[in-house]
Amino acid sequence: MAIDTLPPLRDVIERHGLAAKKSLGQNFLFDLNLTSKIARSAGDLAGVTVVEVGPGPGGLTRALLAGGAKRVIGIERDERCLPALADIGAHYPGQLDVIAADALTIQWNNLGIEGPCRIIANLPYNIGTLLLTRWIGGEAWPPPFDAFVLMFQREVAERIVATPDEPHDYGRLAVLCGWRTEARILFDVPPQAFTPPPKITSSVVKLTPRALPETCSAELLAKVTQHAFGQRRKMLRQSLKGLGVDPIELCKKVGLDPTARAETVPVAGFVALANALST
Repeated sequence: MAIDTLPPLRDVIERHGLAAKKSLGQNFLFDLNLTSKIARSAGDLAGVTVVEVGPGPGGLTRALLAGGAKRVIGIERDERCLPALADIGAHYPGQLDVIAADALTIQWNNLGIEGPCRIIANLPYNIGTLLLTRWIGGEAWPPPFDAFVLMFQREVAERIVATPDEPHDYGRLAVLCGWRTEARILFDVPPQAFTPPPKITSSVVKLTPRALPETCSAELLAKVTQHAFGQRRKMLRQSLKGLGVDPIELCKKVGLDPTARAETVPVAGFVALANALST
């Protein structure tokens, strides 16, 4: 089912010579019904500015605009994609702004966003986790975004939403995300939906920022979890030695068993460790 009167994405790809580049982590979604499903999963987009990382030829971009987004800001480092995105901008005059830049170097607070804003993106696999930790790891909170709807590799998605009940997946990423957001996997996307098809299943994850997460230094929480999960098979009394304090006393101070392993400690326990480290 057509969502607009623009050409099919396969025709756009062929006309602009947009073969996906592995070096950029590109896998294009051609199915506009699927991109529309992703857009709808972000909720009502009326009056909302959407930031999209790596729009490529614009499949999701089109779905966002057709779905009622007030404005879409696309951040695209592949200059080959800019003419295809310009065609979409012409079809939706005044609603699409494309920034030709690397998302890792963007100053996110300088995008000129007014009103509600969400990040909705089929993130390049090679930078997705790094971007997410930057978005949720700043000292200022809440962020300018009221939701993140992002596509990751299934195994990364499972690590984002994991709890100590899933010790195989529970780790530093789950703690950082669980501290400041409510995260859930919405649905999976099979490899054959992409061109070229990756070797893995992908998942769309929605993260909703918590208005009042427990007070804690993001920097110290990142430091504590890095040490704890960097040696996840070891007890806290050993893995936390690199923090520069007595790990046994630190654990006892917050009521944690020094012989416990990181994978059994809930998010609140790591927040307590970080807070104790700051005093």
